[in-house]
Amino acid sequence: MTGALRYFDDADALAASIVRECGPSLLLALPLGLGKANHVANALYALAAATPSIDLRIFTALTLEKPVGHSELERRFLGPVIDRLFGGYPELAYAKALRANALPPNIDVDEFFFLAGRWLGVPRAQQNYISANYTHAARYVIERGVSVVAQLVAKREVGGETRYSLSCNTDVTLDLLKARAAGAANFMLVGQVSSELPFMPGEGDLPASAFSHILEGPKFDFPLFAPPREPISLAEYATGLRVAALASDGGTLQIGIGSEGDATVQALVLRQRNNAAFCEALDRLAPAGQQSPAREDRPFEIGLHGLSEMFVDGFLALIDAGVLTREVDGALLHAAFFLGPKSFYKALREMSEADRGRLRMTAVSFVNELYGGEDAKSRARTKARFVNSTMMVTLLGAAVSDGLEDGRVVSGVGGQYNFVSQAFALADARSILTLKATRSARGRTTSNILWSYGHETIPRHLRDIVVTEYGVADLRGKSDRDVIAAMLAVADSRFQPELLRQARDARKISADYEIPARYRDNAPERVARALAPLRDRGLLPDFPFGSDFTPTERALMPALELLDEATHSPARMLGLLLRVNSARENPDREAQCLARMQLENPRTLRDRLYRRLVRGALRATVPLTSAGPDEGVS
Repeated sequence: MTGALRYFDDADALAASIVRECGPSLLLALPLGLGKANHVANALYALAAATPSIDLRIFTALTLEKPVGHSELERRFLGPVIDRLFGGYPELAYAKALRANALPPNIDVDEFFFLAGRWLGVPRAQQNYISANYTHAARYVIERGVSVVAQLVAKREVGGETRYSLSCNTDVTLDLLKARAAGAANFMLVGQVSSELPFMPGEGDLPASAFSHILEGPKFDFPLFAPPREPISLAEYATGLRVAALASDGGTLQIGIGSEGDATVQALVLRQRNNAAFCEALDRLAPAGQQSPAREDRPFEIGLHGLSEMFVDGFLALIDAGVLTREVDGALLHAAFFLGPKSFYKALREMSEADRGRLRMTAVSFVNELYGGEDAKSRARTKARFVNSTMMVTLLGAAVSDGLEDGRVVSGVGGQYNFVSQAFALADARSILTLKATRSARGRTTSNILWSYGHETIPRHLRDIVVTEYGVADLRGKSDRDVIAAMLAVADSRFQPELLRQARDARKISADYEIPARYRDNAPERVARALAPLRDRGLLPDFPFGSDFTPTERALMPALELLDEATHSPARMLGLLLRVNSARENPDREAQCLARMQLENPRTLRDRLYRRLVRGALRATVPLTSAGPDEGVS
């Protein structure tokens, strides 16, 4: 379903043309994450909403939405950030309607991956979720009879010819185009031109003839969705340092988005650029006599190759640091989609074409699977380390990464299973699942290492390496008894006794087994003691790769996090209120923070309470001075 390419500067006219050519029954496929053609999707949604005879079904994943504050203080903090980072980003009409339970009866939405945690309370989204490996998405789209693929594209003129790049989302679209070329699918490819997308050469560099409709114009050229980097905690650094010591020179690396991935990147940079400090950090973290896989702590000579379904901006930092230097078929990185902060997109746009050409955007079927050219892929993916995060792990090694035991979906399987299975198929590869040992919610801390759980993403027969802030558990090929012992050794010590009791009660570990003393001090304080000196020396910064937050916002973030944690504890709230009687380390900084929260001149009782709480939280998150009492502040 190609035909002559038509150009539009009116989204409604484009939508009407699609319906005329495809008929009233439409399956609209939108790429995962960044690459959605928002104005095309919104115009088709509006037309279908106004025309009950049109049947519109949307198949997509990772619908991006602007963040929202759930409390008054969160909204005050996020408001200017949202305006600055997401102003001008057109919200997707189907997402707003779905969240409001207001989808018309002739429109439905299926997703195979959610923005983590954002759709837990939306029944229709949960009911329409499709549990799928990333590599199976194209198959499901084809089987449902896809009629339109609408994607954001980059544009350039080459020798008088107009060409379009799939840029950020070659992932499923390339596989769909291969199916169309083979006669297994028949759909329109619709492009919406973005001046902010970098033109990525390679397989996603397409002639105009591949498209049936192009939407272009100033009013459709919106700023790309750009989630800001999050601060990296010392616990995340502890995990990242351990992961970095599992990477073998001459090997292959996959990592994901977020502060945990950033921690691993900074640890790898430290290993390369300040090897003595990297080794010092590992020594400080390790209890005497701790057993773990062979430690890889020397600087890289051959370097690593990137193979990651998601191209995160940390890979650029690894190139700059001389870590990502091993080329495969002329490329330093093979990836299927990208998403990141504004500086990431800018860096890609401003790169030379030769440098961009070494960052190979390709089909998700190539990155996530070994099928098709198995021998070449196996030779290229030497010493692979596939690093993914998970939410919970059982003592027997099953991982819970995508959903809850009541059936609700937090995110999705995505490519995690693909990479775990690759790790077992390749001779010298390992799957590394990173895990926060605990989580806190509503004033209560619980363990993320459990005896059992009523849902699993990665079954225990595929258990491999699990890394927490407290250590590395090498589970591959081990007996259940030894797996339990290894998982207990990386659990938070507050929960070890009960976990051990449950394992004993199930007779899966000896009744007389005791956790070695060296593992019974697994506490946040121990991690802080180990790594605080390196943070004080600037080696483990909150934002090693820059930040979209202002200095004042960065000062507020730990204070607001502390305040959120204290919300469910009257005693802790009272403690923060009383903290304002202590000395201020930096009065000017405090004044700037209060002004940023619109609390410099409180007029209501509620605002005066907020002011005292924010002041108390600020003073609780910085070292106190011996200055005199706080004067002149209401």
